[in-house]
Amino acid sequence: MTPPLPRNRNYRVLWSGMLLSELAGEVAYIAFPLLVLAHGGSATAVAGVAAVLAGARTLVSLPAGVLADRADRKRVMAATQGVRTVAMLSVAVGVLLGDCPLWHVLLVAVVEGAAAGVFVPAENAALPQVVPEDVLPRALARNAARPFAALLIGPALAGFTFGLHEVLPFALNTSVLAVSFVALAALHLPRRAAGPPVGSPADGGAVTTVAPRPGGFGPLLRMRTVRATTAWIVGVNLAFHTLVVLVLVVSGEEHVAPGQMGLMMTCFGAGGLVGALIADRLHAAALSPGALVIGSTWVFAAVAVAMAYAPRGVPLGILLGVAATAMPVANTTVITCQLASVPDGLRGRLSGLVALGSELAATAGPVTAGVLSAGTGDGSVRMLGAAGLLAVVAVGATLSPTLRRLGPAFRIGPDRGAGPGASAREAEEGSNAAGAPPGGGRGSH
Repeated sequence: MTPPLPRNRNYRVLWSGMLLSELAGEVAYIAFPLLVLAHGGSATAVAGVAAVLAGARTLVSLPAGVLADRADRKRVMAATQGVRTVAMLSVAVGVLLGDCPLWHVLLVAVVEGAAAGVFVPAENAALPQVVPEDVLPRALARNAARPFAALLIGPALAGFTFGLHEVLPFALNTSVLAVSFVALAALHLPRRAAGPPVGSPADGGAVTTVAPRPGGFGPLLRMRTVRATTAWIVGVNLAFHTLVVLVLVVSGEEHVAPGQMGLMMTCFGAGGLVGALIADRLHAAALSPGALVIGSTWVFAAVAVAMAYAPRGVPLGILLGVAATAMPVANTTVITCQLASVPDGLRGRLSGLVALGSELAATAGPVTAGVLSAGTGDGSVRMLGAAGLLAVVAVGATLSPTLRRLGPAFRIGPDRGAGPGASAREAEEGSNAAGAPPGGGRGSH
């Protein structure tokens, strides 16, 4: 029997390994540009490093998902952390010796971005292997705290250590990744099942097993829950990244002090941590998953409207923190329903597909912010544009039958778009790569 979360050793190892990975990513995201600038690099060079980090992570998303389904997930996670450790060590040594040219930084940025991108689908897909389905929402709520904690600690740590000596953030990252590697090497993942049981006597049919197809993303894209929730993730990420960029741009244009801008982002991280803490309580209150997702989306839109008219500086940051509080609540609900809908053999591809959509949305967000900025010089109008994007997502979610019917689908089983209890025929619509796409898939729009 799997122990509760506080005593679940494998969950603690997995959680810690991912926290260290995310912390290292945040430190690297700040330390690389600082290093380039310190050695006379141009703004173009800094942008190139950031683009390489994000681009490498985006490009490996889909292949990484396939790898997580076909290979031993523990070995994938440990190997990527080992590769990242060696790459970061090479930068630390180069800086210490006074010989770390731009091509070296770019090469390591490629390795760092790609390895981090490979790590994430394996870790996400491994979670249901170490956590029972009845506590999966609680585990995901705790996981939701990690990126916000890394966001609060990582950039400040990178700046502080770089100020002491430019080798220190890279030496720190080397140590953090090495600890993560050692911890993951001690992880024990139970044997993966060939496929989940489908159907029940209550469905009027026999209980069968549907094994996932070995290749391709067709089975996932035929699942209504996956399509609808992934579309929601992409839409919210696009609108939210647009909003955050506009907040920073408008604050700069209106001469908000740098210290206040830092506090604004601290409010964002703190709000996310609070949201992660209350997400489990909201799930325990037996609130409808559909209501949580749709309600959170309307909260995002309403807060964005309020931000357009709020005083700049800390009050704007507080509202950003309120929006961030709703984010883990919605995210944990969506991810839980996705995992509950998808067999183990497809969960890596699910994570890769979601990661690709999120990365593309994160890339398009600043572009959208630029378009809005070019259209008008009024900061409030620009932020209302971002609020409009969130309102469109909220309306789409409200009109989506699949999202409205998201049920407490915490039993790991096939997708049917409306919670547990799918029949074998409905499961085959979602998991048989040769079958026709289900007819009711318009809810994702």
